Amino acid sequence: MDRVTHLLYLHGFRSSPRSVKACKMADTVQAQHPSVTWWCPQLPASPKQAMAQVLQGVATWPRDRMAIVGSSLGGFYAAWLAQQFDCLAVLLNPAVFPARDLVRHIGEQPAWHDPAQSIFFKAEHVQELADMQAQPPSAKARTWAVIAKGDEVLDWREMLARHQTGQVRLLEGSDHALSDFDDHLPEILEFLRLA
Repeated sequence: MDRVTHLLYLHGFRSSPRSVKACKMADTVQAQHPSVTWWCPQLPASPKQAMAQVLQGVATWPRDRMAIVGSSLGGFYAAWLAQQFDCLAVLLNPAVFPARDLVRHIGEQPAWHDPAQSIFFKAEHVQELADMQAQPPSAKARTWAVIAKGDEVLDWREMLARHQTGQVRLLEGSDHALSDFDDHLPEILEFLRLA
């Protein structure tokens, strides 16, 4: 299998490319794999628009040499995209039923890394997630899910059930943000096989 030369990182709901994990991944890739193309876009609230933006952004990327890392809602997107592209994906506490979980967040929501900024999450965005959610999981997933039993936002059992066809690293503790992310970076990099 060829080494990965292009890496996409997708942040979670209300998050941004300035998240701790995104920044650590960016710094690590730049320091250890400077030839790898890195992209971590700011995703719009609309899942349909977010995926259109990503599909346009990676349109010229080599499918056999690209990989995706996604956290929370970004993990849901990463799993969905990995099925479209048949590429490697690392899923960090990935959302499984975002349409169900985010319906209570309809309306204006403060951005996580800058409360002065906000996003507006609409009812139609929930439907867009439901449409994506309807896709059955791949029987031959090329994913590695890092799932924390200590996740205070998402149910680890749902994550495990959804992603067990791929590789799984089930953490006994930790939390939704994966505060111990540094401990898992070496394994993540090994799985991604960056050039």
